[in-house]
Amino acid sequence: MSLIRFLLDENVDPDYGASLLQKWPEVVVWSIGQPGVPPRGTLDPDILRWCEQHQFSLVTNNRTSMPVHLSDHIAAGQHVPGIFIINSKMTIGQTVDALALIWLEDRPENYTDLIIFLHPEQA
Repeated sequence: MSLIRFLLDENVDPDYGASLLQKWPEVVVWSIGQPGVPPRGTLDPDILRWCEQHQFSLVTNNRTSMPVHLSDHIAAGQHVPGIFIINSKMTIGQTVDALALIWLEDRPENYTDLIIFLHPEQA
């Protein structure tokens, strides 16, 4: 079983999480706004701190400001177990397959402080 756990940003369609869980029920995938995670409207720097504290990798479609937030997070001496940025040209199925491969074959430390832009070849 993988140690990678995913937190879906509030702007990520919940179908990604539902599809991932349908295919791989053992995966831990939570969404912003669910009980026990940051509420909707939480600022990105606070989400990164939560991910660090709880060892969750963030899945987001925020390719504009998230690199800046991650840079600031690292500059403050903090770390994050990885950020996966969804590719709008990929279908939900391709994205789920890419995340499943990461979950099945990798370890969280391989993504520490990295932003991974998902692409169709990963699916």
